[in-house]
Amino acid sequence: MSDQITDAEIERDLDFIRTFTHAAGERALAIRQLERWEGKTLADVGDQGIDGYLQGLIQGRYPDDGILSEETMDSPARLEKRRCWIVDPLDGTREYSQLRDDWAVHLALTIDNQCALAAVGLPSKGLLLWGVALEGRKQSGLEGDGHLQTGDTTGSVPPRIAVSRSHTPPWVEEFREQLDGATLVPAGSAGNKAALLMIGEADIYVHKIGLKEWDTCAPETVARSLGWSVCRLRGEEMLYNQPNPRNDELVICRPSWKERVVEALAKCGALD
Repeated sequence: MSDQITDAEIERDLDFIRTFTHAAGERALAIRQLERWEGKTLADVGDQGIDGYLQGLIQGRYPDDGILSEETMDSPARLEKRRCWIVDPLDGTREYSQLRDDWAVHLALTIDNQCALAAVGLPSKGLLLWGVALEGRKQSGLEGDGHLQTGDTTGSVPPRIAVSRSHTPPWVEEFREQLDGATLVPAGSAGNKAALLMIGEADIYVHKIGLKEWDTCAPETVARSLGWSVCRLRGEEMLYNQPNPRNDELVICRPSWKERVVEALAKCGALD
């Protein structure tokens, strides 16, 4: 896959992703700051407004590419494309509508069903994480305050586990105990929780059910660009631009922890 895209194309696509993930986030903030809507209506207006903005940009710049977005009716035409953009205009709409800061904008490009380039914007935190996950051509960066943590850094002992703030299943407690009494870090948005690892505020992120490709693709791409391990609950790799975009599972951790995390998941009942 890496040899199917030139350095100039990577630079072009990465500039597009960084520029318009940031711009989409600014638009989402502006919609919220109008104070014209609240609750579910605010979430819907934000979702649809940002999706329309990004869809228009992608279709205008890359008319031959496929698109998969949470907020737009899917088309099987994308399955015939080597390049497919995967978009979540507002990841964490509940948090967005509650005026919290733990929500994200996801914009990712896949090539041949694999993660290629992406950004995860955290507009309320003033952060944008971006990465190129192509083998042999990896690069990453952070716009905003802070420092990125690569997968070969040393984490906390016991580790900190990013978990959902609204629906933490019973097996998580046993999983925590399997990992030396790990600390739980509740937060919203898959992209935000993944970003907590990469900015040094958590060490492991595990999710079992309900995720779609637009939830996981951009976070996985950025994590891989930084050398983090990303897989399903049993350790398998994920593929993108699939006929059914539901992929449910996500595990992000340091490579040195992967074997132990997968083993703990098997023991705690997460696979039942």
